[in-house]
Amino acid sequence: MKCECCKEAEATIHLTQVIDGEVKKLNLCQVCAQKNGIDLNSPISITDVLLGLGNQAGGKTPKTDLSEFDLSCSRCQMTRAEFKKRARLGCPECYNAFMGELSAILQAMHHSRQHVGKIPARQGNEARITAQIAALQKDIETAIAKEEYEVAANLRDKIRSLKEGIEEMDSGGTDDA
Repeated sequence: MKCECCKEAEATIHLTQVIDGEVKKLNLCQVCAQKNGIDLNSPISITDVLLGLGNQAGGKTPKTDLSEFDLSCSRCQMTRAEFKKRARLGCPECYNAFMGELSAILQAMHHSRQHVGKIPARQGNEARITAQIAALQKDIETAIAKEEYEVAANLRDKIRSLKEGIEEMDSGGTDDA
């Protein structure tokens, strides 16, 4: 298999990424991999590789962007280049300073910009209902602030029915034990 960048040498490095069920593969020779910033002698972050080479897979040449040295954390002085090299942040303020990069990485890795976590199977329904109740309570506060009392009353009724559902699940679980 030939390298996708130079189209001449034999590809010895094979990267695969799955995005929304679509598989994207990138095959590079050792020389092109090193030209594109993949150091084969040190540990690499697969996220950096896949995000960094996404544009080059289409045959585009990498462009050097000096703006990555401009941005830095106001607290610990970590630069964007250091963040990319280490793949770790220096302090809590770095989250704000590098929000653009973090957003792109989260979207690529988790297909979402917000961490949703996992719920144990046994507690899944109860946790979802509890989250719905919390969201409805916020909606009630908003409706009351807007003086939309009928909307707030409807939301209150939904919360009551959801709470009754939780109580039924709890009492049903104790009968089986």
